Amino acid sequence: AGKPLGALHGIPFGLKDIIEVQGQPAAWGCRALDGRVSPVSATVVDRLTSEGAIILGKTQSVEFALGGWGTNQHCGTPWNPWDLKTHRVPGGSSSGSGVAVAAGLTSAALGTDTGGSVRLPSAFCGLTGLKPTFGRVSNHGVMPLSHSLDTVGPMARCVQDVALIYQVLRGPDSKDRATLYLPADEPMAGIRDGIKGMRLAALPDQQRKESTEPVNLAYERALECAGRLGAEIVIRGLPHSFETYRNLSSVIASAEGYAHTQELIDQQDLPIGDATRARMLPGKTCSAKDYLDAMNQIERWRTEYEEHMRGIDALLTPTAMVPAIPVEEVDEKILPAYYTRATNVLGLCALALPIGQSGEGLPVSLCLHGHSFTESTILRIGSALEHALGENNRIPAGLE
Repeated sequence: AGKPLGALHGIPFGLKDIIEVQGQPAAWGCRALDGRVSPVSATVVDRLTSEGAIILGKTQSVEFALGGWGTNQHCGTPWNPWDLKTHRVPGGSSSGSGVAVAAGLTSAALGTDTGGSVRLPSAFCGLTGLKPTFGRVSNHGVMPLSHSLDTVGPMARCVQDVALIYQVLRGPDSKDRATLYLPADEPMAGIRDGIKGMRLAALPDQQRKESTEPVNLAYERALECAGRLGAEIVIRGLPHSFETYRNLSSVIASAEGYAHTQELIDQQDLPIGDATRARMLPGKTCSAKDYLDAMNQIERWRTEYEEHMRGIDALLTPTAMVPAIPVEEVDEKILPAYYTRATNVLGLCALALPIGQSGEGLPVSLCLHGHSFTESTILRIGSALEHALGENNRIPAGLE
């Protein structure tokens, strides 16, 4: 008694519904699994609590963690606190985690990211969210969507908080072989050193044509800010289109996702959302050859990307194409993960942070894509931009 318990002593956390806590409910965001109780606790939960964190409870997830808007047909869609009059999307699939932090219900939360599911809620809810390199953080005890792409990541109000949480979460775990024998890292190393002399890649106009005007304006201001801080801005897009990476991601996520959820998806009488079924079912017809071809393509593209971005410290893109839209305007056939899915396919780490607001007062976000295992670099870049722009200090109107 009377002694600090660790780096996160007394800090409250929310956990995405798919992260297991032994003896507590975990329903994968799916009404059909109501009443399911976790048999184990996830490694990330044990690491949080061992450093003194307090788990407040579970937060809403899109069904099976597959969906970028944050909508959930049967369990309900969390309300984005940046608009108290219009029900706007919170971003997904870690929808409840984003809303809980943005609304001040908790200081931080954990989500998972298979193609943007930490970064998109961070974008729509005005938060900072880290997608670590695959393998940096254990997935043991996390209900899987795509075991080749899934990553647990923290969401909070500033880069420093996200870095501290990541420092606790990261590291080898004998229960997850993907975490073993990776390069060492020090997340806080150089976090206050600024970005003078760094080389940052920016997208050519044709690779951000899908963005709306508020997003493009904020993105250009962020690039100008990085230049003023001493970074060299180099126009260099991805070797292939964002659509190409997205399509490959869809093959892998649907094939692996269907394998994990087949018993549920194939039961037509279960309360599972129409959009969820539509996204999963392509995995049913994915042949072994299709799947292996996709996995081999990933390896080729990862090598190609590293060569293409040699000498570049990070690639800067918008996080989402649009600010948060009204839920009633969502077209479930169009996903907002335009800029984010390439990160997982290419094995990169990424950081989303707020860089401005739309004319309606809705957050706009920047995504920093770092090379594999360079979390400390993108945290350093994010910290410099955050301090220069000050957007992380904004709080939704009515919740001050």
